[in-house]
Amino acid sequence: MSDPLPVLEKLYSAVVADVLDGLGHRQQTLGANLRAATSARRVCGRVYTAKAEPVDAIPTEPYKLEMAVIDAMQADDVLVVDAGNSLNCSFWGELLSTACIAKGVRGAVMSTCTRDLWALEKMDFPVFAIGTTPADSKGRIDVTAIGEPITIDGVKIKNGDYILGDADGVVIIPAEALEETLRLAQKKAAGENTVRDDLANGMPVTEAFAKHGIL
Repeated sequence: MSDPLPVLEKLYSAVVADVLDGLGHRQQTLGANLRAATSARRVCGRVYTAKAEPVDAIPTEPYKLEMAVIDAMQADDVLVVDAGNSLNCSFWGELLSTACIAKGVRGAVMSTCTRDLWALEKMDFPVFAIGTTPADSKGRIDVTAIGEPITIDGVKIKNGDYILGDADGVVIIPAEALEETLRLAQKKAAGENTVRDDLANGMPVTEAFAKHGIL
C-alpha cells in the first residue's frame, strides 16, 4: 500500500490490538510495564530492530553497534530494542534522541531503561521504556545485533513491521497484516464513534452491543 503512516497516525493502540486479535494475531502487545517515559506519549512508524545483551566488562569498542543502528535508520523508522527487560542501566538518553530527531526517526521503544529525562521532556521525541536510571549501559549491556528479528514480551518483531504506542501501551503490526489491519481499524474506529453516540443518548449497553457488535 502507499504510505501507511497518515492512516496509522489517526488510530490508537486499543483499536489496532482488537483488530489484530480478530485477525488471529493475538500476541502483538508489549508488556504493560513498557510505557512512555517522556511527555511525548505517542509513537508510530516503521520498526527497526536491535538486540542488547548483558555484559560484565566494558567492551573494546563500547557503543559500536548502538551507534551503528542510529546511523542505519531512516526517516519514519522507530528503534525497537530487545534488552531482556534489563533494569540495571540506561540504554538511551538526550544525545541519541538528538541524533534521531535530525534523521527524522520517530521514536525509540526499549525493554530497558532510559535517562536524561530533564532534557527528553523538552524534546518532541517519544521514548518508551520500562524504567529510568542514571546508570550508563557501558559495561552493563551492549548491542549484539541490529536489523535482526527480536522478541519482546513474547511478541515477535522484525524490520518492516509497524508500531503504534500511546498512553495505553504499545502494539506491533506485522508487515504482512498491515493493509488489512489498517482497513479494519479505520472501520472499527468509525463504528465506535457511532456506539459512543448511542450510549451518550442513553441506549442500554446490551442494546448497543446487539446493534453494533462493538464494545
